[in-house]
Amino acid sequence: MANLTIVSVDDEYPALQLIQKYCGQMDDVNLLKIFQDPEEALGYLRQNRVDLVILDINMPYINGIELLHQLPYKPLCIFLTLETQYAVKAFELDVVHYLVKPVDFETFRKAINKAKDFLQFRNSTEQQKKEDFIMFKSNYVMNKVLLDDIQWVQGFGEYIILVTRLKKYMILERMSNFEEKFKNLGFIRIHKSYIVLSSHISSYDAAHVYLKNGEKLPLGRTYKNSLKAYLN
Repeated sequence: MANLTIVSVDDEYPALQLIQKYCGQMDDVNLLKIFQDPEEALGYLRQNRVDLVILDINMPYINGIELLHQLPYKPLCIFLTLETQYAVKAFELDVVHYLVKPVDFETFRKAINKAKDFLQFRNSTEQQKKEDFIMFKSNYVMNKVLLDDIQWVQGFGEYIILVTRLKKYMILERMSNFEEKFKNLGFIRIHKSYIVLSSHISSYDAAHVYLKNGEKLPLGRTYKNSLKAYLN
């Protein structure tokens, strides 16, 4: 796997030194630049694409959230900060992790590995079933779930419940957004409140879809024709 390219921005130099130390202890990581001046960092990042930015939030002139908004592309992001009050706002920006200083090496390593996983997913063009997975945010944490483990997706207004073999995940996302984001992986809408993987369907009748695991889910009238066309 190619190296994860990183830029770190923090107005406190000891924090940058610690990141340099931690990155130096990890494989497949390339810390390209460190910046104490967020405006200088912004200039560099506008001209150079990187995989991941590690940002402090409370910095002079431009805070970390503002810096992220001003970039012409969307790199992965880990916030590393003394502040705790921005956690909800940060995760609205789909950051990989929110670390509160001081951070130990093992916590930092896990956050970097999540960034590696997310980058692998985002850049992957292979659709081999044994390697297929989705990544999503639930309870402020990025999660990786294999497609084979997913049972179904159920909608509850602004939220969805992702049901897997081992557990359920509550995700702040509309059904329509999930359907659009992952339809290329074989997800299909069978009801206003249910999405399943086509590969997990065993059979269906006028009112229900039967899954290979034995579960029975409702089949909406408006989705019957599209399901039939898709499976045929």
